[in-house]
Amino acid sequence: MSYAADRAEIEDLMARYLFAMDYHDPDAYAECFTEDGELDWAMGVVEGREAIRAEALSFKERIGEIFKDSSGAPAKLRHVVAQKAIRVEGDRAWNTGLWFEMTNGGADGAIALPSFGVYEDELVRVDGRWLFTRRKIYNEFLPGRASGTANPVSAMDRAGAG
Repeated sequence: MSYAADRAEIEDLMARYLFAMDYHDPDAYAECFTEDGELDWAMGVVEGREAIRAEALSFKERIGEIFKDSSGAPAKLRHVVAQKAIRVEGDRAWNTGLWFEMTNGGADGAIALPSFGVYEDELVRVDGRWLFTRRKIYNEFLPGRASGTANPVSAMDRAGAG
């Protein structure tokens, strides 16, 4: 495969992951990970596709407790991935990307941008399909979840070269 084709497939995986999260589809969400995949997010670390699926089942309720619309109801969330640095080495890949989250939590349902961070991913190609083997989500607005001061792309390049 070419780098362009691999990158397109990895970007498609990221889009499927975000749609699954924002539209509360735990099955599609879990299918973005390998059987032994790891999700490291603000509420902890879970390992294995079935554990990730179980975690995804709780997203709507748990996130609805944090993000509210102007009436106090759980806000709608829509995640966006901005720039992405993707490194591919055969059947392994790494991604470092900046994300932000829009909600309808502003005054009278206006758009609010309450959160942002960095995705740090390790991916593998399984049966011709790219999947996350590890996804770490840095939440720049939460204590202890910031990405730090060093350029995270440099860390990705070191991991890929090692």
